[in-house]
Amino acid sequence: MPAAFSLANNTALVTGSSQGIGHAIAQGLHAAGARLIFHGKDTPPPIMPAGSVYLAGDLLDPHGPGQLVQAAFAARPELDLLVCNAGSFFDVPFLDMSPELFERTINLNVRANYFVAQAFARELVARKRPGAIVTTSSTNGFQPEDDSSAYDTSKGAMVMLTRTLAHSLAPHGIRVNGIAPGLIKTPLTAGLLNSAKQQHYEKKILLGRLGEPEDCAGAVVFLLSPAARYITGQIIVVDGGLTLGQIGRI
Repeated sequence: MPAAFSLANNTALVTGSSQGIGHAIAQGLHAAGARLIFHGKDTPPPIMPAGSVYLAGDLLDPHGPGQLVQAAFAARPELDLLVCNAGSFFDVPFLDMSPELFERTINLNVRANYFVAQAFARELVARKRPGAIVTTSSTNGFQPEDDSSAYDTSKGAMVMLTRTLAHSLAPHGIRVNGIAPGLIKTPLTAGLLNSAKQQHYEKKILLGRLGEPEDCAGAVVFLLSPAARYITGQIIVVDGGLTLGQIGRI
């Protein structure tokens, strides 16, 4: 691997990495040479590279973000990379949305990521260490979807969170970028697709298929690597062309 893309001298914490996109990102970072701290709410992933650390923690707990970052630095004091990937989908139709469901979405998808990033940045600043953060937003942060009002709102917030953190942390040598995945085959989306919907999306996506979690890993490796040392505040859309065409294939 070219040195500019190598993460051999880095250690990364990936939130929400027990499955799905987060797990694929963590595996991609390992392939690029990084040491890994996996995170999930309960059960560790079945496959983790040798030497990796797994930390369990509920990010909906108000103290969860700070406790996770504290435990991560205790386990790997050299930690210098963060992927804010944790999030989920709790939506019902807009007219049926309750304050409780809305707040659960915002608290996990936005608040938790905000305070994980803050705790991580505070540690780096205290150690006078540069670093990098990548967030996981979504194409839903740019384009709305049926019965997805709270999720869409949260992912739009993640787009701006990425930009404002890049602005705030640049003086400390911490870069912040994000990815916006499109329709990716994960446990979260499995229950949302039937054969007719999948066929529709495959026609709409210019590359002709739904994304795999592994399709997101390369963009994150790039954004965290020295190859992206002059890039901050940017969002890379990883959607196979889903949001590019207006109509798709007939």
